[in-house]
Amino acid sequence: MKNKRKNKDVGIYGLTAKWYDKNSRKSRMTQMQDYANEIATLVSKRANILEVAPGPGYLSIELAKKGFNVTGVEISADFVKIEKNNANEANVSVDFKEGNASNLPSEDNFFDFIVCSAAFKNFKDPSKALCEMYRVLKEGGTSLIIDMNHEATSEDINNEIRQTGMKGFDKHFVKFAFKTFLKQGAYTKKDFESLLEETPFKNYHIKKEGISLFVYLYK
Repeated sequence: MKNKRKNKDVGIYGLTAKWYDKNSRKSRMTQMQDYANEIATLVSKRANILEVAPGPGYLSIELAKKGFNVTGVEISADFVKIEKNNANEANVSVDFKEGNASNLPSEDNFFDFIVCSAAFKNFKDPSKALCEMYRVLKEGGTSLIIDMNHEATSEDINNEIRQTGMKGFDKHFVKFAFKTFLKQGAYTKKDFESLLEETPFKNYHIKKEGISLFVYLYK
């Protein structure tokens, strides 16, 4: 696997965090609802769910609306504030807290399901993050990582942006960001398979969909 190690975990702060929140609210809500619907088919009622790096928190909020016990662990203190405000606005309870994917603030074998969407490529130590997900996941539980596929084409990116309905500055900025992520951090299916060899996760399934990889990890 080519070296993708970063010098530090990448967080989003300040005005960029506020823009990301605003843009997610405008263009990603349907996607968050779709992810939440899929997760709901994979867990029992009242399940304990962890979202690693929830950003503005909309997926966690959608899961909380479905009656799950949801925790979000986020490296950016600015995002934690945004997440809490968004949860209050949606009138749901989510335990959003500041923390690092490589040292999750949780006891062993606690969560029924773990999800990480659009953030895994930013982790400094991805194998440690995977080991932490394994540690806090219950026996029989599932982790799902959704992130960009390094092999996504320009056509895939254009289709993805078209589906969001983005226009103007947002459309061009997101297109630029996607292409930057592809160069700087996104993983291929083979990269994930190599990473997983360094972890206790031995049972997994990886599927490609649009510009994304969906990595299902079973404990």
